[in-house]
Amino acid sequence: MKKKVILAYSGGLDTTVIIPWLKENYDYDVIAVCVDVGQGKETDGLEERALNTGASKFYLEDVAEEFIKDYAFPTMKAGAVYEGKYLLGTSIARPLIAKKLVEVALKEDASAICHGATGKGNDQIRFELTIKALAPHLEIIAPWRIWDIKSREDAMAYLEARNIPAPMKKTDIYSRDRNLWHLSHEGMELEHPDQEPIYDRLLQISVTPEKAPDEPTYLELEFEKGVPVKLNGEALSPATLVAKLNEIGGKNGVGVIDILENRVVGMKSRGVYETPGGTILYAAIGELERMCFDKQTLAFKNMSAVKFAELAYSGEWETPLRESLSAMLDKMHEVTTGTVKLKLYKGNIIPAGMTSPYSLYNESLASFTTGELYSHHDAEGFINLFGLPLKVRALMKQTLSSRT
Repeated sequence: MKKKVILAYSGGLDTTVIIPWLKENYDYDVIAVCVDVGQGKETDGLEERALNTGASKFYLEDVAEEFIKDYAFPTMKAGAVYEGKYLLGTSIARPLIAKKLVEVALKEDASAICHGATGKGNDQIRFELTIKALAPHLEIIAPWRIWDIKSREDAMAYLEARNIPAPMKKTDIYSRDRNLWHLSHEGMELEHPDQEPIYDRLLQISVTPEKAPDEPTYLELEFEKGVPVKLNGEALSPATLVAKLNEIGGKNGVGVIDILENRVVGMKSRGVYETPGGTILYAAIGELERMCFDKQTLAFKNMSAVKFAELAYSGEWETPLRESLSAMLDKMHEVTTGTVKLKLYKGNIIPAGMTSPYSLYNESLASFTTGELYSHHDAEGFINLFGLPLKVRALMKQTLSSRT
């Protein structure tokens, strides 16, 4: 009986080549698994393509709701933004994909998991760290680190020699990765940092601010314990809510970034990412946090956001530290319940009012007409104590100066 290998299958050029390559070099039965994290129509026809290419079995795992609920929303609650720009769309999808690959591998009693990530990228790390954390006994096969194929042209020639149709045309220009949270673009002019992206041919979800409507769009988001549950008064599932925000944000030119980022493997790479819905949610929950978090909680949450982003980007999702940070953030967000109104206008997200039963804003305290909670006279003693170290240091300097 042949051994089985689980292939992370997208139906793209690389994974189409990998099926016959695995059969020729390992003599394994190849089980193709496509994990649908919101790719849309990209999953159409994949089963037929995989089986016709030589796969013995095909799985399509629809995990869009799980992706948003258990990966995107916790990352949003963390406020995690990699290097100040990237909302981690691809980064947080990979651990979930790997988790599903492991589940199928255990179900099928497979010996190995294979992925099509290159030896230069971050995804190989994200896949493999998750697999090691969940099923350390499984062999991992990474063809790009083994085979002689060096380019798209080589890959297409490999398929042509075996009379296997290529799933792409030679005219395809950008390398893209789509899920429900974002769409990434790499390649072409983006490989030259001195060139501006050609947005008219690049963007697929959003428009440029110049092409956004001349009138603003208002929306209202309702949160419960840091989780968005309603859009404009309508209760929606996590995936449906994000999909609708993507549409609204995209039309208003929201959530497009151009970033030159540091990969885990040490090199820099440039990409343009579209994350309209996620960008809106980050802005909304940020406003609610500023209303409901005390000063120390907000400051510590913002510090932890940097570490959370690093962990997510580097594929360290299934780690004690990431899990602990998420538990801490869940506790913090017990008070982020409320409604946030936003105005979208030509790429901008502008706060337009918010309410929360946990608001720490006290009109009596903040008003120039001070109420009973605050006495101006108390400020003098506070300042004396707060400034005591400064005063002591100044006296010390005076003493030293008088001795010289």
